[in-house]
Amino acid sequence: MEEENEVIPTTTKETQVNYRGVKAMPFIIGNEAFEKLGSWGTSSNLIVYLTTVFNMKRVNAAVLMNAFTGTIFVSPLIGGCLADAHFGRYKTLGFASISSLLGMILLMLTATLSKLHPPNCGTQKIELCVQATTPQWTFIVCALGFLVIGSGGIKPCTLAFGADQFNPKTDTGKRSITSFINCKNINFVGLTHHHLASSTLISLTLIIYVQSNVSWTVGLALPPCLMLIACILFFMGSKIYVKVKPEGSPFTTFVQVLVAATRKRHLAQPDNPDISLFNWIHPNSINSKLQHTDQFGFFDKAAIVSDTDQIKADGTSANPWRLCHMQQVEELKCLIRVLPIWVSCAIYHVTVTQQQTYVVFQALQSDRHLGSKSLNVPAASYIVFTYLSIVIWIPIYDRLIVPPLRKLTGQEGGITILQRIGIGTFISIITMLVSALVEQRRRNFSLTYPTLGIAKGGGAISSMSSHWLILQLSISGLSEALNHTGQLEFYYSQFPENMRSAAIAFFFLGFALGSYISSFMVSIVHRTTEGNMTGNWLPEDLNKGRLDYFYYMITVINVVNLGYFLVCARWYRYKGSGTANKEVA
Repeated sequence: MEEENEVIPTTTKETQVNYRGVKAMPFIIGNEAFEKLGSWGTSSNLIVYLTTVFNMKRVNAAVLMNAFTGTIFVSPLIGGCLADAHFGRYKTLGFASISSLLGMILLMLTATLSKLHPPNCGTQKIELCVQATTPQWTFIVCALGFLVIGSGGIKPCTLAFGADQFNPKTDTGKRSITSFINCKNINFVGLTHHHLASSTLISLTLIIYVQSNVSWTVGLALPPCLMLIACILFFMGSKIYVKVKPEGSPFTTFVQVLVAATRKRHLAQPDNPDISLFNWIHPNSINSKLQHTDQFGFFDKAAIVSDTDQIKADGTSANPWRLCHMQQVEELKCLIRVLPIWVSCAIYHVTVTQQQTYVVFQALQSDRHLGSKSLNVPAASYIVFTYLSIVIWIPIYDRLIVPPLRKLTGQEGGITILQRIGIGTFISIITMLVSALVEQRRRNFSLTYPTLGIAKGGGAISSMSSHWLILQLSISGLSEALNHTGQLEFYYSQFPENMRSAAIAFFFLGFALGSYISSFMVSIVHRTTEGNMTGNWLPEDLNKGRLDYFYYMITVINVVNLGYFLVCARWYRYKGSGTANKEVA
């Protein structure tokens, strides 16, 4: 990223905008780094907290965690839209940071105050443990609610707010914006990546170790302290931030297209759309001009100029609910074209969800000793290997694989965005196959060899080393490195420019749908297999279940999803392209 301190007026009547560029980055990146330290340290071990401190059954905890994760990832869509339309990104980030801090404080109190959690159950069967009371559940749900609100503002706005600090009208500013976006969400290299990667690794190792092996009180007190630092850093930079004013909801224009097209549904399709349709774009629009495409021709009717339509002297429609310009129509088409790809990506996230829930339960019932028998690796810390895989793989891909691919294919990224997503989806199939085989091995060890004791909440600890889980987590990291970075670049480039916050929120919304699907699957599989001859696939004690069957089922779903994705990718047309995409056969 290049530094710039240019001062330019936005209009003759507005105050000058002083772009500080790189000078604002320490406050923005620092805010997100410490927020990640706090939030990951809180959420990653939450499923262990619910089962060991709140005496919750594992199936119920998995369902609750998937629902909570889903809501965490739905909220950015709401927060992003509110930021774009009403509050602006600065106010949204500030409010969200404070909300996250309050949520972490309340969660800490559930561990600190004995009246806010049930009594310790030790290694007894969960059925014999005292369950949490209604006031205790109400308190922890309030804590989670504040965390959801915080996530809703932070996730969609950080990227766009950071890009706001550079002047988009200069070459230096454009290069800096591209560099910031690439470092943040696409290539995972540079200053931003190292900060956020370090934050994630520390959260998934040190903080979780303190929570699991030292004290939940101390472990849950660390995240709010870190979040307080994040808030202080963010507000310290307030005087130098560029605070872009919201321009109103872009979704309003989409509704106008729908209404106008419906009103003119009886009109015939124009023979020459480029001439017959109302082809106008606002001179100050930040959106790139789009050429007409022949997909979704019904919406073209919204731009047909009828005898009753009136156009003002400045070129705008007198009634945008009856006549929309072709640019609006094409922007709506961009959004609609993204949806089928998004559905496939949401189904892909079911695999990611399993590597963050049931993997923890597998680790709890495996041998977690590292070297000396006195050192026990916290079950939730194994998730770190997914992120280590991402950290290791991305530089290799970016530096060693992309350059020769670029020469071979002529593509800037070596392969196209959709090809990258597709390869990541294919690798997710391998992830679930390996997960099933590792679970078979863990279960066989528990039935064949002497066990190592009883895990908290019940269930014998298999003598198989939990380090076997590293294999599936590493493959999952490789899959996410390709799929997630491809998704982020895809949404960011294919949405209209005035929907950048919503575009990032769309990525998280896919996570949400995947989490909800996973929660539904866990609940249904648990109920339907409870009386089967094969036994309950997902019982409290994994040694008595068939988690491997559940993983095989997800493998089959992934195979079907890959086929669906290939069809959608072949049909897809990139924004600004008038021809069908032929890149994925």
